[in-house]
Amino acid sequence: MIVVMGTFRMPPENIALALPMAERVVTATRAEDGCIAYSYALDLFDPGLIHVCEKWRDRDALAAHFKTAHMQQWIAERAPLNLSERNIRIYETDGGVAV
Repeated sequence: MIVVMGTFRMPPENIALALPMAERVVTATRAEDGCIAYSYALDLFDPGLIHVCEKWRDRDALAAHFKTAHMQQWIAERAPLNLSERNIRIYETDGGVAV
């Protein structure tokens, strides 16, 4: 399994503009073959900080994700939103253990 975790920043005043764009990409991505989980979350205590959490069946599924039309649209749409401090990492893992 592939896990993608990280954060990025966006000026808080751009959050409302980003929400419909993010909803489109999240909905489309969750329907992709190999996508186990895909989400963005606003930090409760740090305005403008967005957390990224993704789970993919394998690296091939993740690679295919980056080539989709909805991902290319999201990349283009988000340009004027002034994203910054992007810190996202890819990890290979087993399925984990429930705690």
